[in-house]
Amino acid sequence: MSAQISHHESDALPNGTVDVVVIGGGAAGLNSALMLARSRRSVVVVDSSTPRNAPAAAMHGFIVLDGTPPSEILKRGREQVRQYGGRIVFGEVATAEPAAPSADGDLRFTVTLADGRTVTARRVLVATGLRDVLPEVPGLAEHWGRSVVHCPYCHGYEVRDEPIGILATGPASVHHAWLFRQLTDDLVYFTRGTDLDSETRARFAARNIRIVETDVKEVVNDDGTLVGVRLTDGTLVGRRILAVATQMQARTEGLEGLKVPVENLPDGMGRRFASATAGTTEVPGVWVVGNATDLTAQVGASAAAGALAGSHINALLATADTDAALAAAQKTTG
Repeated sequence: MSAQISHHESDALPNGTVDVVVIGGGAAGLNSALMLARSRRSVVVVDSSTPRNAPAAAMHGFIVLDGTPPSEILKRGREQVRQYGGRIVFGEVATAEPAAPSADGDLRFTVTLADGRTVTARRVLVATGLRDVLPEVPGLAEHWGRSVVHCPYCHGYEVRDEPIGILATGPASVHHAWLFRQLTDDLVYFTRGTDLDSETRARFAARNIRIVETDVKEVVNDDGTLVGVRLTDGTLVGRRILAVATQMQARTEGLEGLKVPVENLPDGMGRRFASATAGTTEVPGVWVVGNATDLTAQVGASAAAGALAGSHINALLATADTDAALAAAQKTTG
C-alpha cells in the first residue's frame, strides 16, 4: 500500500553526466544525497512522491524527530540536500540501465523518466523503498496507517490499551502477538486459516490472548471508524485496532535493466533487493539501501544506511578520480 502526496517544485535535470543518481526520495535516499552533496558531488534525487509512510500522522522511534509528520521530514530533507547543491526531481523512473563507459573506462548509467527525460550518472543508488501487501479482507485497506497498523514500534504506543486484533497472515503474526500484547490487555488473535501448534496455544492462554478460528469476512466501519471484525458466521468481534504482518515487496519497477538480484525472504515475509556491506550489490556501480533491501528498517535505520552508502560511493569515486588523473598525467608526460 502507498499513498500519493502532492508534488513540490521540481529541479531541472542537468545536461551533463552527474556523479550519482539516487532513485527514491525517502529517508535513505535523501540522507545518501546529503552525504554526497556535502562532499561536493553532483547528485540528482529522483522522487516518485509515493512514500510508504504517507498515511501515517507521525513518525516515531527516531530520537529528536519522534512525532514529526512524515511529510515534514521529507520537506526538511529536500531543503537540506538542495542547500548543498543537490537536485530533487519529481517523477517515475521508466528504465535504468548501464551505458557505454567514459573514454577513461569509468562506469556510466542512463536513467530515463516516464516523461522521456534522461540523465546520465557515474553511479546509481537505489532507495525506492517497499510496498505493503495487505490481505484481501473487505474494508481493511481504507484504514491502513491509522486503525490498521503493522509495526508495534512505529504505531504501538499510540494504540496502547485499545482492543486490538491480530489478523494472522503467517508465522510472523505469532511474533506480532507477543509485541502487541505488551501494549494492551485486550488482544484477539484471528487465525484466518493459519496453524497454531499446542505450545503456541498454551503460551497465548498464559498471556490471556483470545484465539478466534472462525474465518474473517470483513472489517466493519461505523461512519468511517473501525469498530470490529465480522466473521463468516455473522458474529461481530469488536475491535478498535487491527495489526497485520504485511507481505513487504521492494519496489523494483523500472529497475530491471540494472540486473540487481532480487531474493525472497523466508516464511513469505516478502521480496527484496540483495545487498551487502554499505549497500553494495554484485552489480558494479549500483548500491541499494533502505526498505528496498532491509524490509524491516525504520526511518532512523534507513537514514543511517543512506549515510553509509553515500560516504562509500564518494570514497570510491575519489579513487576513480585519482586513477583517471594519474593516467592522464602519465599519458601527457609520455
